[in-house]
Amino acid sequence: MPTSPVTPADRPQAYVGVVGPGAGATADQVEQARELGRSLAERGLVLVTGGLDGVMDAAAAGCAEVGGVSIGLLPGSDRTAAGPHHAVTVPTGLGELRNGLLVRASDAVVAVGPSWGTLSEVALACRTGVPVVLLGWPEHALEGIGGSGRPPERASSVAEAVDLVLEVLRRSS
Repeated sequence: MPTSPVTPADRPQAYVGVVGPGAGATADQVEQARELGRSLAERGLVLVTGGLDGVMDAAAAGCAEVGGVSIGLLPGSDRTAAGPHHAVTVPTGLGELRNGLLVRASDAVVAVGPSWGTLSEVALACRTGVPVVLLGWPEHALEGIGGSGRPPERASSVAEAVDLVLEVLRRSS
């Protein structure tokens, strides 16, 4: 039996990058990421992560708990390196350059806690106009950074981060 083609109405409304520390993630960051993944997926949003452990896999786990879709863009060429909860894994072979791919594939980005890789994703998103929400970042972490681009917004809770993402997505549609 032939299947009908996928129409734009059948596709998810938006893709949200969830970025943060991998192996060095704290227990609080992991819990926030899991809750964030669950909340975003409950709203029909697709998650895009760096595909590894820590914040990335925790967000994918929360997403999976409610039947959502998460895409893990892996730095290497080995699909088995992916965190176990990602629904789709893409071995890019790009190393850290996959951070740019993640940002460009996302309609908004939530950064759960800082790390060097996360900082590069935040910078790329701000510079290219992709909305960014910072969750669990020190108050003065990005103080003094100038230049063109869209500055990130801060959230003090997962619920506030989700509300900010939904608001920026509404404004951009």
